[in-house]
Amino acid sequence: MSETADFADLQRRMDGALEALKREFQGLRTGRAHSSLLEPVKVKAYGTEMPLNQVATVSAPESRMLSVQVWDRSLASSVEKAIRDAGLGLNPQAEGQVIRVPIPQLSEERRQEMSKVASKYAEQARVAVRNVRRDGMEALKKQQKDGDISEDEQKRLSDQLQKLTDDHIKAIDEHLEHKEQEIMQV
Repeated sequence: MSETADFADLQRRMDGALEALKREFQGLRTGRAHSSLLEPVKVKAYGTEMPLNQVATVSAPESRMLSVQVWDRSLASSVEKAIRDAGLGLNPQAEGQVIRVPIPQLSEERRQEMSKVASKYAEQARVAVRNVRRDGMEALKKQQKDGDISEDEQKRLSDQLQKLTDDHIKAIDEHLEHKEQEIMQV
């Protein structure tokens, strides 16, 4: 059994938890316009629900304004409704094929709520990384028990896995700190 293949898989799974955290953070509103803010929006178009980025182009021409350029004029009202109903607290204004979405200023209370949500996302990512570590440790113990690796080798690989875990937890904490600063910035 190849230890490098195992570590590559564990590394990939931990990286996946970190990437999922980054995607979650992109959806958190910080008071500044960012095109990824509208990524979760689904539009009823052509008899099905489609992601907004498949029917329109989203840009941020100003720090407090998103601009949504709808490709098919007949979908403009559907896009406007989808943005309004997405639960993001946004009020879009249609002007032909262009929909302007002003980003309102966040209150201090709302900023603190967003910060708590960010902390919750970070904790979920930490748990995911720790679960990967647990799986790796169990595999190492099983290999040692089966006689595939020595006790010294198992200890060395366990230490290596712990360092990998610590690095990912540190990266999660750094992303959380950065996101909290971004959220609390007025």
